[in-house]
Amino acid sequence: MSGVTDGYEMVIGLEIHCQLKTRTKLFSAASANFGDAPNANTDAVCLGLPGALPVCNRLAIELATRASLGLECTVHPVSVFARKHYFYPDLPKGYQISQFDRPLATGGRVVVGTNADGTARVIGITRVHVEEDAGKSVHDRFPGFSAIDLNRAGTPLIEIVSEPDLRSSADAGAYVRAVKQILEYTEVSDANMEEGSLRVDVNISARPVGQDAFGTRTEIKNLNSISGVERSIEIEFARQCAVLRAGGEVEQRTMLWDGVRNEVRPARSKEGSHDYRYFPEPDLPPLVLDPSFIEAHRVALPELPAAKRARFASVYGLSASEIEQLTVTVELADRYEAVAAASGDAKRAANWVLGVLLASVNARGGALSAHPVSVARLGALIALEASGAVSNTAAKQVFALLEAEDVEPRLIAEREGLLQVSDDGALVAWIDEVIAEMPTEAARFLAGEKKLQGVLVGAVMKKSKGSADPKKVNQLLAGRIP
Repeated sequence: MSGVTDGYEMVIGLEIHCQLKTRTKLFSAASANFGDAPNANTDAVCLGLPGALPVCNRLAIELATRASLGLECTVHPVSVFARKHYFYPDLPKGYQISQFDRPLATGGRVVVGTNADGTARVIGITRVHVEEDAGKSVHDRFPGFSAIDLNRAGTPLIEIVSEPDLRSSADAGAYVRAVKQILEYTEVSDANMEEGSLRVDVNISARPVGQDAFGTRTEIKNLNSISGVERSIEIEFARQCAVLRAGGEVEQRTMLWDGVRNEVRPARSKEGSHDYRYFPEPDLPPLVLDPSFIEAHRVALPELPAAKRARFASVYGLSASEIEQLTVTVELADRYEAVAAASGDAKRAANWVLGVLLASVNARGGALSAHPVSVARLGALIALEASGAVSNTAAKQVFALLEAEDVEPRLIAEREGLLQVSDDGALVAWIDEVIAEMPTEAARFLAGEKKLQGVLVGAVMKKSKGSADPKKVNQLLAGRIP
Protein backbone atom coordinates (compact mmCIF):
# COMPACT_ATOMS: atom_id res chain seq x y z
CA MET A 1 0.00 0.00 0.00
CA SER A 2 0.99 3.66 -0.36
CA GLY A 3 3.00 5.21 2.44
CA VAL A 4 1.06 8.50 2.24
CA THR A 5 -2.34 9.14 3.87
CA ASP A 6 -4.18 12.45 4.28
CA GLY A 7 -1.02 14.48 3.78
CA TYR A 8 1.12 12.38 6.14
CA GLU A 9 4.07 10.23 5.10
CA MET A 10 5.29 7.15 6.94
CA VAL A 11 8.96 6.77 7.85
CA ILE A 12 10.08 3.28 8.76
CA GLY A 13 13.26 1.67 10.02
CA LEU A 14 13.50 -2.04 10.78
CA GLU A 15 15.56 -4.03 13.26
CA ILE A 16 15.88 -7.65 12.16
CA HIS A 17 17.05 -10.14 14.78
CA CYS A 18 18.51 -13.27 13.20
CA GLN A 19 19.51 -16.43 15.07
CA LEU A 20 22.84 -17.77 13.85
CA LYS A 21 23.18 -21.41 12.82
CA THR A 22 25.36 -22.75 15.63
CA ARG A 23 25.08 -25.88 17.75
CA THR A 24 25.91 -24.05 20.97
CA LYS A 25 25.19 -20.67 22.50
CA LEU A 26 27.10 -17.44 22.05
CA PHE A 27 29.05 -17.50 25.30
CA SER A 28 28.70 -21.09 26.55
CA ALA A 29 28.67 -24.73 25.48
CA ALA A 30 24.94 -25.17 26.20
CA SER A 31 22.93 -26.51 23.26
CA ALA A 32 21.12 -24.02 21.01
CA ASN A 33 18.80 -26.69 19.59
CA PHE A 34 15.23 -25.60 18.93
CA GLY A 35 12.25 -27.54 20.27
CA ASP A 36 13.80 -29.26 23.27
CA ALA A 37 11.98 -29.54 26.61
CA PRO A 38 11.70 -26.20 28.45
CA ASN A 39 14.85 -25.19 30.35
CA ALA A 40 16.76 -28.26 29.12
CA ASN A 41 19.43 -26.21 27.34
CA THR A 42 20.85 -24.09 30.13
CA ASP A 43 24.06 -23.87 32.12
CA ALA A 44 25.74 -21.59 34.65
CA VAL A 45 26.49 -18.93 32.01
CA CYS A 46 22.91 -18.85 30.67
CA LEU A 47 21.55 -18.64 34.20
CA GLY A 48 23.93 -15.87 35.22
CA LEU A 49 25.26 -17.78 38.21
CA PRO A 50 28.08 -16.18 40.23
CA GLY A 51 31.55 -16.92 38.90
CA ALA A 52 30.35 -18.08 35.45
CA LEU A 53 32.39 -16.41 32.72
CA PRO A 54 31.45 -16.01 29.02
CA VAL A 55 33.65 -17.45 26.26
CA CYS A 56 32.87 -16.25 22.73
CA ASN A 57 31.68 -18.80 20.15
CA ARG A 58 34.07 -18.60 17.16
CA LEU A 59 31.55 -20.00 14.66
CA ALA A 60 29.01 -17.35 15.67
CA ILE A 61 31.54 -14.61 14.83
CA GLU A 62 32.34 -16.27 11.51
CA LEU A 63 28.65 -16.43 10.59
CA ALA A 64 28.06 -12.84 11.71
CA THR A 65 31.01 -11.72 9.57
CA ARG A 66 29.69 -13.62 6.54
CA ALA A 67 26.23 -12.14 6.98
CA SER A 68 27.62 -8.61 7.29
CA LEU A 69 29.65 -9.02 4.09
CA GLY A 70 26.62 -10.44 2.28
CA LEU A 71 24.74 -7.29 3.29
CA GLU A 72 27.59 -5.18 1.82
CA CYS A 73 28.63 -3.83 5.22
CA THR A 74 32.11 -2.78 6.31
CA VAL A 75 33.30 -5.30 8.91
CA HIS A 76 35.47 -3.62 11.52
CA PRO A 77 38.69 -5.25 12.76
CA VAL A 78 37.83 -4.22 16.33
CA SER A 79 34.39 -4.26 17.95
CA VAL A 80 33.36 -4.25 21.60
CA PHE A 81 30.80 -6.23 23.57
CA ALA A 82 28.73 -4.24 26.06
CA ARG A 83 26.26 -4.86 28.84
CA LYS A 84 22.72 -3.71 28.07
CA HIS A 85 20.80 -3.55 31.36
CA TYR A 86 17.11 -4.22 31.68
CA PHE A 87 15.01 -6.26 34.06
CA TYR A 88 12.69 -8.91 32.67
CA PRO A 89 11.86 -12.29 34.25
CA ASP A 90 13.41 -14.09 31.24
CA LEU A 91 16.78 -12.32 31.59
CA PRO A 92 18.42 -13.93 34.66
CA LYS A 93 21.57 -11.79 34.64
CA GLY A 94 19.64 -8.51 34.56
CA TYR A 95 21.60 -7.53 31.46
CA GLN A 96 22.13 -8.72 27.90
CA ILE A 97 25.58 -8.97 26.30
CA SER A 98 25.31 -7.00 23.07
CA GLN A 99 27.30 -4.39 21.17
CA PHE A 100 26.70 -0.66 21.40
CA ASP A 101 28.96 2.13 20.15
CA ARG A 102 31.46 -0.20 18.44
CA PRO A 103 29.45 -2.80 16.48
CA LEU A 104 30.83 -5.56 14.28
CA ALA A 105 29.81 -3.91 10.99
CA THR A 106 28.31 -0.72 9.58
CA GLY A 107 27.22 0.91 6.32
CA GLY A 108 25.53 -1.82 4.28
CA ARG A 109 22.80 -1.79 1.65
CA VAL A 110 20.01 -3.95 0.26
CA VAL A 111 18.26 -3.51 -3.10
CA VAL A 112 14.52 -4.12 -2.89
CA GLY A 113 13.43 -3.40 -6.46
CA THR A 114 13.36 -0.38 -8.71
CA ASN A 115 12.08 3.18 -8.43
CA ALA A 116 9.66 4.75 -10.91
CA ASP A 117 12.61 6.09 -12.93
CA GLY A 118 14.14 2.62 -13.25
CA THR A 119 16.94 3.16 -10.72
CA ALA A 120 17.61 0.64 -7.97
CA ARG A 121 15.55 1.02 -4.79
CA VAL A 122 18.28 0.89 -2.15
CA ILE A 123 17.69 0.57 1.60
CA GLY A 124 20.68 1.47 3.75
CA ILE A 125 21.85 -0.64 6.67
CA THR A 126 23.14 1.33 9.64
CA ARG A 127 24.81 -1.51 11.51
CA VAL A 128 25.04 -5.21 12.21
CA HIS A 129 25.92 -6.18 15.76
CA VAL A 130 26.27 -9.45 17.65
CA GLU A 131 24.30 -10.19 20.80
CA GLU A 132 22.83 -12.98 22.90
CA ASP A 133 19.12 -13.69 22.98
CA ALA A 134 16.97 -13.49 26.10
CA GLY A 135 14.75 -16.30 27.34
CA LYS A 136 11.03 -16.56 26.72
CA SER A 137 8.06 -15.75 28.94
CA VAL A 138 5.17 -18.16 28.36
CA HIS A 139 1.76 -16.79 29.31
CA ASP A 140 -0.63 -19.41 27.90
CA ARG A 141 0.73 -22.67 29.31
CA PHE A 142 -0.63 -22.53 32.88
CA PRO A 143 -3.89 -20.64 33.55
CA GLY A 144 -3.29 -17.69 35.86
CA PHE A 145 0.50 -18.02 35.76
CA SER A 146 3.43 -17.05 33.55
CA ALA A 147 6.25 -19.55 32.98
CA ILE A 148 9.87 -18.95 31.98
CA ASP A 149 11.74 -21.01 29.36
CA LEU A 150 15.46 -20.19 29.26
CA ASN A 151 16.37 -22.49 26.36
CA ARG A 152 16.73 -19.46 24.11
CA ALA A 153 18.77 -17.45 26.63
CA GLY A 154 22.28 -16.96 25.27
CA THR A 155 21.45 -18.06 21.71
CA PRO A 156 23.68 -16.16 19.25
CA LEU A 157 21.95 -13.40 17.27
CA ILE A 158 22.85 -10.65 14.89
CA GLU A 159 20.73 -7.52 14.85
CA ILE A 160 20.49 -5.82 11.46
CA VAL A 161 19.43 -2.19 11.81
CA SER A 162 18.22 -0.39 8.69
CA GLU A 163 18.35 3.29 7.93
CA PRO A 164 14.91 5.00 8.09
CA ASP A 165 14.67 4.67 4.29
CA LEU A 166 11.43 2.71 4.09
CA ARG A 167 8.30 4.62 3.09
CA SER A 168 5.56 2.00 2.82
CA SER A 169 4.49 -1.33 4.22
CA ALA A 170 5.26 -2.89 0.82
CA ASP A 171 8.80 -1.46 1.06
CA ALA A 172 9.15 -3.02 4.51
CA GLY A 173 7.92 -6.41 3.34
CA ALA A 174 10.25 -6.38 0.34
CA TYR A 175 13.18 -5.43 2.58
CA VAL A 176 12.54 -8.28 5.03
CA ARG A 177 12.25 -10.75 2.14
CA ALA A 178 15.51 -9.49 0.62
CA VAL A 179 17.43 -9.67 3.91
CA LYS A 180 15.97 -13.09 4.70
CA GLN A 181 17.04 -14.37 1.30
CA ILE A 182 20.61 -13.08 1.73
CA LEU A 183 20.84 -14.75 5.16
CA GLU A 184 19.65 -18.03 3.65
CA TYR A 185 22.00 -17.78 0.65
CA THR A 186 25.00 -17.14 2.91
CA GLU A 187 23.87 -20.08 5.12
CA VAL A 188 24.23 -18.15 8.37
CA SER A 189 20.69 -18.97 9.53
CA ASP A 190 17.62 -20.98 8.57
CA ALA A 191 15.74 -17.65 8.99
CA ASN A 192 12.62 -19.55 10.04
CA MET A 193 10.20 -16.88 11.22
CA GLU A 194 7.70 -19.41 12.63
CA GLU A 195 10.37 -20.80 14.98
CA GLY A 196 11.64 -17.33 15.92
CA SER A 197 14.95 -17.60 14.05
CA LEU A 198 14.07 -14.30 12.38
CA ARG A 199 12.13 -11.60 14.23
CA VAL A 200 11.45 -8.01 13.27
CA ASP A 201 11.01 -4.82 15.29
CA VAL A 202 9.36 -1.95 13.40
CA ASN A 203 10.21 1.68 14.16
CA ILE A 204 7.58 3.90 12.55
CA SER A 205 6.64 7.56 12.60
CA ALA A 206 4.35 9.86 10.63
CA ARG A 207 5.26 13.31 9.34
CA PRO A 208 3.59 15.85 7.03
CA VAL A 209 4.48 15.28 3.39
CA GLY A 210 7.40 17.54 2.47
CA GLN A 211 8.72 17.85 6.01
CA ASP A 212 12.34 16.75 6.49
CA ALA A 213 12.30 16.29 10.27
CA PHE A 214 11.16 12.93 11.57
CA GLY A 215 8.08 12.58 13.73
CA THR A 216 7.97 10.82 17.09
CA ARG A 217 8.40 7.10 16.54
CA THR A 218 6.89 4.06 18.13
CA GLU A 219 8.40 0.57 18.05
CA ILE A 220 6.37 -2.56 17.31
CA LYS A 221 8.20 -5.50 18.86
CA ASN A 222 8.83 -9.13 17.91
CA LEU A 223 6.96 -9.60 14.65
CA ASN A 224 7.41 -13.11 13.31
CA SER A 225 5.82 -12.92 9.86
CA ILE A 226 6.15 -10.63 6.86
CA SER A 227 2.39 -10.22 6.66
CA GLY A 228 2.44 -9.19 10.34
CA VAL A 229 5.10 -6.58 9.57
CA GLU A 230 3.05 -5.12 6.73
CA ARG A 231 -0.32 -5.17 8.49
CA SER A 232 0.99 -3.74 11.77
CA ILE A 233 2.66 -0.87 9.89
CA GLU A 234 -0.57 0.07 8.16
CA ILE A 235 -2.57 -0.01 11.38
CA GLU A 236 -0.03 1.89 13.49
CA PHE A 237 0.45 4.52 10.77
CA ALA A 238 -3.32 5.06 10.58
CA ARG A 239 -3.43 5.44 14.37
CA GLN A 240 -0.61 8.00 14.39
CA CYS A 241 -2.23 9.98 11.55
CA ALA A 242 -5.51 10.09 13.49
CA VAL A 243 -3.70 11.40 16.58
CA LEU A 244 -1.93 14.12 14.58
CA ARG A 245 -5.08 15.16 12.69
CA ALA A 246 -6.85 15.59 16.03
CA GLY A 247 -4.11 17.96 17.19
CA GLY A 248 -2.52 15.45 19.56
CA GLU A 249 1.05 14.26 19.92
CA VAL A 250 2.34 10.75 19.29
CA GLU A 251 3.97 9.27 22.39
CA GLN A 252 7.25 7.38 22.02
CA ARG A 253 6.18 3.91 23.11
CA THR A 254 6.84 0.25 22.60
CA MET A 255 3.87 -1.46 20.97
CA LEU A 256 2.72 -5.06 20.61
CA TRP A 257 1.03 -6.55 17.54
CA ASP A 258 -2.02 -8.76 18.04
CA GLY A 259 -2.49 -10.66 14.80
CA VAL A 260 -5.70 -12.32 15.98
CA ARG A 261 -7.43 -9.03 16.80
CA ASN A 262 -5.62 -7.19 14.01
CA GLU A 263 -4.55 -4.40 16.33
CA VAL A 264 -1.49 -2.67 17.74
CA ARG A 265 -1.59 -1.85 21.45
CA PRO A 266 0.82 -0.10 23.84
CA ALA A 267 3.15 -2.19 25.99
CA ARG A 268 5.35 0.34 27.81
CA SER A 269 7.16 3.63 27.35
CA LYS A 270 10.04 3.36 24.88
CA GLU A 271 13.51 3.17 26.41
CA GLY A 272 16.42 5.26 25.15
CA SER A 273 20.05 4.17 25.14
CA HIS A 274 20.62 5.94 28.47
CA ASP A 275 17.97 3.72 30.10
CA TYR A 276 20.02 0.64 29.29
CA ARG A 277 23.14 1.99 31.06
CA TYR A 278 25.50 0.53 28.48
CA PHE A 279 29.12 -0.05 29.41
CA PRO A 280 31.84 -2.35 27.96
CA GLU A 281 31.49 -5.97 29.05
CA PRO A 282 34.25 -6.42 31.67
CA ASP A 283 34.44 -10.21 31.23
CA LEU A 284 35.16 -10.07 27.48
CA PRO A 285 38.05 -8.36 25.73
CA PRO A 286 37.46 -6.36 22.52
CA LEU A 287 36.65 -8.61 19.56
CA VAL A 288 39.67 -8.35 17.26
CA LEU A 289 39.44 -9.75 13.71
CA ASP A 290 42.53 -10.03 11.55
CA PRO A 291 42.02 -8.32 8.15
CA SER A 292 42.96 -11.62 6.49
CA PHE A 293 40.09 -13.31 8.38
CA ILE A 294 37.62 -10.74 7.04
CA GLU A 295 39.01 -10.97 3.50
CA ALA A 296 38.90 -14.78 3.52
CA HIS A 297 35.20 -14.65 4.34
CA ARG A 298 34.61 -12.04 1.65
CA VAL A 299 36.29 -14.25 -0.98
CA ALA A 300 34.36 -17.32 0.22
CA LEU A 301 30.94 -15.68 -0.13
CA PRO A 302 28.59 -17.69 -2.35
CA GLU A 303 26.83 -16.16 -5.33
CA LEU A 304 24.28 -13.81 -3.76
CA PRO A 305 20.65 -13.42 -4.92
CA ALA A 306 21.15 -10.26 -7.01
CA ALA A 307 24.14 -11.73 -8.84
CA LYS A 308 22.32 -14.99 -9.43
CA ARG A 309 19.29 -13.19 -10.87
CA ALA A 310 21.52 -11.19 -13.23
CA ARG A 311 23.30 -14.37 -14.39
CA PHE A 312 20.03 -16.24 -14.95
CA ALA A 313 18.81 -13.38 -17.15
CA SER A 314 22.06 -13.31 -19.14
CA VAL A 315 22.69 -17.05 -19.48
CA TYR A 316 19.20 -18.53 -19.68
CA GLY A 317 17.15 -15.68 -21.15
CA LEU A 318 14.30 -16.16 -18.69
CA SER A 319 11.63 -13.61 -17.81
CA ALA A 320 11.94 -11.49 -14.68
CA SER A 321 9.03 -13.37 -13.11
CA GLU A 322 10.59 -16.76 -13.81
CA ILE A 323 13.94 -15.63 -12.41
CA GLU A 324 12.33 -14.23 -9.26
CA GLN A 325 10.56 -17.53 -8.61
CA LEU A 326 13.52 -19.76 -9.42
CA THR A 327 15.94 -17.89 -7.16
CA VAL A 328 13.72 -17.77 -4.07
CA THR A 329 16.00 -20.35 -2.44
CA VAL A 330 19.46 -21.66 -3.25
CA GLU A 331 18.09 -25.21 -3.36
CA LEU A 332 15.48 -24.36 -6.01
CA ALA A 333 17.96 -22.33 -8.09
CA ASP A 334 20.49 -25.18 -8.00
CA ARG A 335 17.85 -27.76 -8.91
CA TYR A 336 16.74 -25.66 -11.87
CA GLU A 337 20.28 -25.24 -13.19
CA ALA A 338 20.92 -28.97 -12.91
CA VAL A 339 17.69 -29.80 -14.77
CA ALA A 340 18.43 -27.18 -17.44
CA ALA A 341 21.87 -28.73 -18.01
CA ALA A 342 20.48 -32.28 -18.08
CA SER A 343 17.70 -31.40 -20.54
CA GLY A 344 19.62 -29.00 -22.77
CA ASP A 345 16.58 -26.68 -22.86
CA ALA A 346 16.71 -23.90 -20.24
CA LYS A 347 13.33 -22.36 -21.05
CA ARG A 348 11.46 -25.64 -21.07
CA ALA A 349 13.25 -26.66 -17.86
CA ALA A 350 12.03 -23.47 -16.15
CA ASN A 351 8.45 -24.26 -17.13
CA TRP A 352 8.73 -27.81 -15.79
CA VAL A 353 10.45 -26.89 -12.53
CA LEU A 354 8.06 -24.03 -11.73
CA GLY A 355 5.02 -25.93 -12.92
CA VAL A 356 4.92 -29.71 -12.71
CA LEU A 357 7.80 -30.29 -10.27
CA LEU A 358 6.83 -27.69 -7.65
CA ALA A 359 3.16 -28.65 -7.89
CA SER A 360 4.16 -32.24 -7.17
CA VAL A 361 6.42 -31.22 -4.26
CA ASN A 362 3.60 -29.17 -2.72
CA ALA A 363 1.06 -31.95 -3.22
CA ARG A 364 3.34 -34.54 -1.60
CA GLY A 365 4.08 -32.20 1.30
CA GLY A 366 7.79 -33.00 1.43
CA ALA A 367 10.99 -31.14 0.68
CA LEU A 368 12.27 -30.52 -2.83
CA SER A 369 15.41 -32.52 -1.99
CA ALA A 370 13.25 -35.55 -1.14
CA HIS A 371 11.31 -35.62 -4.42
CA PRO A 372 11.71 -39.04 -6.07
CA VAL A 373 12.20 -37.84 -9.66
CA SER A 374 15.93 -37.27 -10.06
CA VAL A 375 17.54 -34.45 -12.00
CA ALA A 376 18.75 -36.93 -14.63
CA ARG A 377 15.29 -38.47 -15.14
CA LEU A 378 13.52 -35.11 -15.33
CA GLY A 379 16.15 -33.78 -17.73
CA ALA A 380 15.72 -36.82 -19.95
CA LEU A 381 11.93 -36.44 -19.91
CA ILE A 382 12.14 -32.76 -20.88
CA ALA A 383 14.54 -33.63 -23.71
CA LEU A 384 12.11 -36.33 -24.85
CA GLU A 385 9.30 -33.78 -25.01
CA ALA A 386 11.52 -31.20 -26.74
CA SER A 387 12.40 -33.74 -29.45
CA GLY A 388 8.73 -34.28 -30.22
CA ALA A 389 8.85 -37.91 -29.12
CA VAL A 390 6.11 -37.28 -26.55
CA SER A 391 3.52 -34.54 -26.23
CA ASN A 392 3.35 -32.30 -23.17
CA THR A 393 0.28 -34.20 -21.97
CA ALA A 394 2.02 -37.54 -22.37
CA ALA A 395 5.18 -36.20 -20.71
CA LYS A 396 3.14 -35.27 -17.62
CA GLN A 397 1.77 -38.81 -17.53
CA VAL A 398 5.32 -40.17 -17.69
CA PHE A 399 6.35 -37.81 -14.88
CA ALA A 400 3.57 -39.16 -12.66
CA LEU A 401 4.82 -42.68 -13.26
CA LEU A 402 8.42 -41.63 -12.59
CA GLU A 403 7.35 -40.60 -9.09
CA ALA A 404 6.69 -44.29 -8.37
CA GLU A 405 9.51 -45.97 -10.31
CA ASP A 406 13.05 -45.01 -11.26
CA VAL A 407 13.01 -45.95 -14.95
CA GLU A 408 14.26 -44.31 -18.13
CA PRO A 409 11.42 -41.98 -19.32
CA ARG A 410 11.52 -43.32 -22.89
CA LEU A 411 10.98 -46.88 -21.65
CA ILE A 412 7.90 -45.77 -19.70
CA ALA A 413 6.57 -43.89 -22.73
CA GLU A 414 7.05 -46.97 -24.93
CA ARG A 415 5.49 -49.31 -22.38
CA GLU A 416 2.44 -47.08 -21.88
CA GLY A 417 2.00 -46.32 -25.57
CA LEU A 418 2.70 -42.62 -25.03
CA LEU A 419 5.30 -42.03 -27.72
CA GLN A 420 3.98 -39.36 -30.02
CA VAL A 421 2.42 -40.60 -33.24
CA SER A 422 3.32 -38.58 -36.34
CA ASP A 423 2.32 -41.14 -38.95
CA ASP A 424 -0.27 -39.58 -41.25
CA GLY A 425 -2.21 -42.83 -41.60
CA ALA A 426 -2.79 -43.23 -37.87
CA LEU A 427 -3.60 -39.54 -37.42
CA VAL A 428 -6.09 -39.52 -40.31
CA ALA A 429 -7.83 -42.58 -38.82
CA TRP A 430 -8.27 -40.81 -35.47
CA ILE A 431 -9.48 -37.63 -37.20
CA ASP A 432 -12.05 -39.62 -39.20
CA GLU A 433 -13.33 -41.28 -36.03
CA VAL A 434 -13.70 -37.89 -34.28
CA ILE A 435 -15.53 -36.38 -37.25
CA ALA A 436 -17.91 -39.35 -37.27
CA GLU A 437 -18.51 -39.03 -33.52
CA MET A 438 -18.94 -35.22 -33.59
CA PRO A 439 -20.83 -34.58 -36.85
CA THR A 440 -22.34 -31.22 -35.82
CA GLU A 441 -19.04 -29.68 -34.72
CA ALA A 442 -17.25 -31.19 -37.73
CA ALA A 443 -19.79 -29.77 -40.16
CA ARG A 444 -19.54 -26.30 -38.64
CA PHE A 445 -15.74 -26.47 -38.73
CA LEU A 446 -15.69 -27.56 -42.38
CA ALA A 447 -18.12 -24.73 -43.13
CA GLY A 448 -15.56 -22.21 -41.87
CA GLU A 449 -15.94 -21.98 -38.05
CA LYS A 450 -12.21 -22.16 -37.32
CA LYS A 451 -12.66 -21.79 -33.57
CA LEU A 452 -13.96 -25.38 -33.52
CA GLN A 453 -10.58 -26.66 -34.73
CA GLY A 454 -9.32 -26.66 -31.13
CA VAL A 455 -12.31 -28.71 -30.01
CA LEU A 456 -11.64 -31.34 -32.67
CA VAL A 457 -7.92 -31.42 -31.95
CA GLY A 458 -8.68 -31.93 -28.26
CA ALA A 459 -10.95 -34.83 -29.11
CA VAL A 460 -8.21 -36.42 -31.25
CA MET A 461 -5.70 -36.00 -28.43
CA LYS A 462 -8.12 -37.64 -26.00
CA LYS A 463 -8.80 -40.52 -28.37
CA SER A 464 -5.07 -41.07 -28.89
CA LYS A 465 -4.42 -40.84 -25.11
CA GLY A 466 -2.18 -37.87 -25.74
CA SER A 467 0.05 -39.65 -28.25
CA ALA A 468 -1.03 -37.83 -31.41
CA ASP A 469 1.27 -35.08 -32.69
CA PRO A 470 -0.95 -31.99 -32.15
CA LYS A 471 0.93 -29.92 -34.73
CA LYS A 472 0.32 -32.49 -37.47
CA VAL A 473 -3.30 -33.00 -36.34
CA ASN A 474 -3.86 -29.25 -36.77
CA GLN A 475 -2.28 -29.32 -40.22
CA LEU A 476 -4.36 -32.29 -41.36
CA LEU A 477 -7.60 -30.75 -40.05
CA ALA A 478 -6.85 -27.40 -41.67
CA GLY A 479 -6.26 -29.21 -44.96
CA ARG A 480 -9.82 -30.48 -44.96
CA ILE A 481 -11.39 -27.02 -45.14
CA PRO A 482 -12.58 -26.48 -48.73
